[in-house]
Amino acid sequence: MTDKSIYENLTQLGGQTEQPQSPEEAVLEKVPNPQEGTDYMVRFTAPEFTSLCPITGQPDFAHLMIDYVPDKWLVESKSLKLFLVSFRNHGAFHEDCTVSIAKRLVDLLDPKWLRIGGYWYPRGGIPIDVFYQTGPVPDGVWIPEQGVPPYRGRG
Repeated sequence: MTDKSIYENLTQLGGQTEQPQSPEEAVLEKVPNPQEGTDYMVRFTAPEFTSLCPITGQPDFAHLMIDYVPDKWLVESKSLKLFLVSFRNHGAFHEDCTVSIAKRLVDLLDPKWLRIGGYWYPRGGIPIDVFYQTGPVPDGVWIPEQGVPPYRGRG
């Protein structure tokens, strides 16, 4: 797939883009999978994810790992980065942030499989880790461990 016209609908890649003020405002974009028909895993790691506590407004920090097996579509990485950054001004509990990110990606991509690990740093002395997965792993796809250790001063 070398036809550059497959990228003509992208609005954020290759130029300056304003940071979205909320996840709802953020535009996630997709591109055709040039390896459609071949099962493989894609991993995005966001070790400095931030959001806000919806009650106190204090910042919350997480190490996110997003793994998916694409079908027809790939998420465009700059749009994903901007989407994740949009949570910096967003108040939501850890569980809601983690699962809503996964569901938004599933709605956009309709992947063969997706999982997210939200490894949240402690607030009040308790780390909260949140995991979501769409179903069983497709046969024959190597899915490595996420490799984020239980909290003992992650970093």
